[in-house]
Amino acid sequence: ESDTASEISFQFNKHKKTPSIGSHSSDMASVSSVSGSVLSVYSGDFGSVDAQGTVEFALDYDEKNREFQVHVSQCKDLAVVDEKKGRSDPYVKTYLLPDKARMGKRKTSVKKRTVNPIYNEVLRYKIEKMVLLIQKLNLSVWHNDPLGRNSFLGEIEVDLASWDWSNRKLNWYPLKPRSLSAVNGVDHRGVMNLSIKYVPPGSLGKMCLKNPPSGEVHIWVKDVKDLLQLRPSGVDSFVKCYVLPDTSKKSYQKTRVIKRDANPVFNHTIVYDGFHTEDLKDACVELTVWDHEKLTNHFLGGVRLGLGTGLSYGISVDWMDSTQEEVAFWQEMMSAANEWIEGLLPLRSL
Repeated sequence: ESDTASEISFQFNKHKKTPSIGSHSSDMASVSSVSGSVLSVYSGDFGSVDAQGTVEFALDYDEKNREFQVHVSQCKDLAVVDEKKGRSDPYVKTYLLPDKARMGKRKTSVKKRTVNPIYNEVLRYKIEKMVLLIQKLNLSVWHNDPLGRNSFLGEIEVDLASWDWSNRKLNWYPLKPRSLSAVNGVDHRGVMNLSIKYVPPGSLGKMCLKNPPSGEVHIWVKDVKDLLQLRPSGVDSFVKCYVLPDTSKKSYQKTRVIKRDANPVFNHTIVYDGFHTEDLKDACVELTVWDHEKLTNHFLGGVRLGLGTGLSYGISVDWMDSTQEEVAFWQEMMSAANEWIEGLLPLRSL
């Protein structure tokens, strides 16, 4: 029923004995280390300061070097974070949206003990002009805390498609509070349609020739809808799969690339053997969608199917972070042996 079927073994025994299991991460986890704040533009916000003040900046595109430049000049009348000491230690941070992971963040230096910081710095992005014109610039100001509990001071969002590129002058813009969608973490990246099935060891009976000596997890990636399109020509997507904590080549599988389609149909089935029922509590199926390019692939979104306990074989791991929907999907599979469980799961940025 699918165009490709792969079968590989889940190497859980090796990881039970490995003390450094917490350091293992697959491609989805590694994106976080690239951008620093992939989950949300506001992932470090611990403050409750009302946005106020203004920021002066200019935008330019260097045609020769194919470089987008954000000239951050200064800010005025920022909110005071530490009222007792009457201080704020502000810096400016930028993202290109909607895909924060692809381009990552840029930020200025921190100016201490001032609500009127002067930066005169240029934040640079190597990006084609056509790609830039389908992005938005998110520029936000933050108070830097030594313990990492940074406070949001205000932001401005610029639609680069409608920006006047002949305007290279520095201009003042009022800082605004966070938008409701950003506060609620709305970050639509598409929806994955898939089915999963668990076949316990020996469950098919002695007379069955295909009766597995160990358990199997079957993953049927059907299609994905509403993918992010990072360039005008569309998206060339494929899906990667790992069963964590195993990040070896044996665990890694991927679908073929579907070109120029924001709603790709993969119809790809993967079978992992080597499972025992108790392993389902500690393992996590990670499916990530990527945009394929010649030099590098760009992360679009993914899902993690597991119990979301934060633990794997008794060790704390950051990838065991399944959402309620993903946990319910996994639990239904565990409770219905030998049955296909169908689901539509939203892709997330992690």
